[in-house]
Amino acid sequence: MKFIKQTGLFLAAAMITFACSKPGDTVETTDAQEVAEGEGTTLSLDPASTSIAWRGYKPAGQHFGKIPATTGTLTVQGSEITGGSFTFDITGLKIEDLEDGSEDYGKLWGHLQSADFFDAANYPTATFEITGVEPFAAGDMVADQEQFETDNTPKTASELSPENPTHWISGNLTMRGTTKNIKFPAAVTIENGAVMAKAGFNIDRTAWGLSYGDEANAVDKAKDQFIYNTVSLQLDVKAN
Repeated sequence: MKFIKQTGLFLAAAMITFACSKPGDTVETTDAQEVAEGEGTTLSLDPASTSIAWRGYKPAGQHFGKIPATTGTLTVQGSEITGGSFTFDITGLKIEDLEDGSEDYGKLWGHLQSADFFDAANYPTATFEITGVEPFAAGDMVADQEQFETDNTPKTASELSPENPTHWISGNLTMRGTTKNIKFPAAVTIENGAVMAKAGFNIDRTAWGLSYGDEANAVDKAKDQFIYNTVSLQLDVKAN
């Protein structure tokens, strides 16, 4: 009986490994690129109106919250963004699906701050530096890719993308001392001397070394004992 159980688990793991060999529904990620030297007027970030909303997934559930912005600028020439950079406070990370002050909140917050994830003691901030801005053409589409299905499969790229995106934004995202360039659609509005931008996309957290409980172990995946590599991010930015 034990042999049959182990064989079944092995076969399930093998099938899952094959099924998950396809790329996840994550944003285009490449090596760091040269930062854009923005020309025009420099606007200061409004920290009260700027944040990253995050959502992590595992078969048994989800956790979500926000990471606040501390400083940053956007450079604008006419009606176009030409450059910019933002800093986010990892130590200020909030969990919104658990009661602040509860034991569960403290455990998860501590785990996310630890070397298992952000290693905030050594890397207390994350940064994003714009490397390019392109118009979002009428024929452009946000393509969805397959994910390993459970009761809590991550949101798709098209679900996260803002309505009526206006631009493709590329930039260097640095977390835990690792910098990768990402490209995503954004809805940008410039009016009354202020810039507002909204974006939503998925990243593969392991590209930045956040590898705890990842999907690499097929046996764990067969038991639904893993955390999705896919993390959903929704960015709200205001500068004036």
